[in-house]
Amino acid sequence: MDSRLFTCSRSSILITKPHQVVRYGLPTSASCRYRQRNCSLAGSRVNCAMKSYQLSELTRAEVNGLKARPRIDFSSIFGVVNPIVDDVHVRGDAAVKEYTAKFDKVELEEIVVNVSDLPDPELDAKVREAFDVAYNNIYAFHLAQKSPEKNIENMKGVKCKRVARSIGSVGLYVPGGTAVLPSTALMLAVPAQIAGCKTVVLATPPCHDGGICKEVLYCAKKAGVTHILKAGGAQAVAAMAWGTESCPKVEKIFGPGNQYVTAAKMILQNSEAMVSIDMPAGPSEVLVIADKDTSPVHVAADLLSQAEHGPDSQVVLVIAGDGVDMKAIEEEMTKQCQSLPRGEFASKALGHSFTVFARDMVEAVSFSNLYAPEHLIINVKDAEKWECFIENAGSVFLGPWTPESVGDYASGTNHVLPTYGYARMYSGVSLDSFQKYMTVQSLTEEGLRNLGPHVAVMAEVEGLEAHKRAVTLRLQDIQAMHSQKTP
Repeated sequence: MDSRLFTCSRSSILITKPHQVVRYGLPTSASCRYRQRNCSLAGSRVNCAMKSYQLSELTRAEVNGLKARPRIDFSSIFGVVNPIVDDVHVRGDAAVKEYTAKFDKVELEEIVVNVSDLPDPELDAKVREAFDVAYNNIYAFHLAQKSPEKNIENMKGVKCKRVARSIGSVGLYVPGGTAVLPSTALMLAVPAQIAGCKTVVLATPPCHDGGICKEVLYCAKKAGVTHILKAGGAQAVAAMAWGTESCPKVEKIFGPGNQYVTAAKMILQNSEAMVSIDMPAGPSEVLVIADKDTSPVHVAADLLSQAEHGPDSQVVLVIAGDGVDMKAIEEEMTKQCQSLPRGEFASKALGHSFTVFARDMVEAVSFSNLYAPEHLIINVKDAEKWECFIENAGSVFLGPWTPESVGDYASGTNHVLPTYGYARMYSGVSLDSFQKYMTVQSLTEEGLRNLGPHVAVMAEVEGLEAHKRAVTLRLQDIQAMHSQKTP
């Protein structure tokens, strides 16, 4: 990476290494300074470390190889999910009950409950306060996303505007499984509440007794959810997409989930169900940029906070410049990982994650933009000055006192974000996700006289005579009316 350009334009960060032989795939040659550190559970000792690469010694193809995520074999997953989707379409509630008994080991008498019929759950005061603070911040941030309606008069007598309308019915998927995520209930239900969605179905796997996680229920009631579907997996997504005897059909489905949930969303958005989804999704991920001023304790904690989501999570550490104590970071990761209840998940995730060494922040930011992480933590000196150069990231966390956890829970931003590199072209969930927009135009008689002749010419160029006549016949009427008024 011998030639570098850095100016104050966002699009001007460019790092290249010309005149090199192109080699495809991940870096594996000796010149790549690749090394594998241990990441395993040995007895009671947890070793957590990652592969490492020196960016300046990689070819362009090798750097591009680093942005690739672990490949998901959707062909085999579709083979499992398609029959479930079809079965729920045909048999409705009965199919959902059977799959819930099979996968979640819970026998249900009813799969959908009206939230208004449920009593308020009892929560510890500190827990309730925490969720209330999160709700207030999420509500405030998403309410501020409402844009005022603007009427534009493009030319005399020609008025146009764009108006927002809520999506009538939405489905919110809140994962269960290895971790209960009431925070996701808030992240999805609050913008739906602000948008004014009339029917809000929240799907979440039931507890072992067939009930609903009390924290999820608390968040659902507070944020205006109308129905709770006590089911998870592909069967829950299918029930919301098709509708069943008890589950209302929705028009758009939101939320993260495992590979089977993702596959079901992908299948159904291209089916006769006529349902939309929020975005493509993959395993959770974080990229941390650190320099010599960064605390090793904080770096380790941030990496592990994402790795503990599951063994398929991916974390990337980018070291900017010299003077970083990598030994201290590795020791801290091992120490913290060993004390985590989900340390085994974190350890496995770190086994396929990696560290890259950049010569400076220019190189570090360039790599981050190429990787397009779901979460980007910039924990370096004067982190704020680098914000304007970030092009691709789901959510950005600036400075030493901004761990990713605050965005996951309560800062106010949404934690449902594009993963798998989709931050290059997708945004995270926002108020706009729960709305659609219509354009409205209104012309006066004078407006049609001003604009109509130009429209008629364009229609004639395109050979669409009926389009032309829709204008010219009106213009003739206008001319006739004025002729009658003339003495």
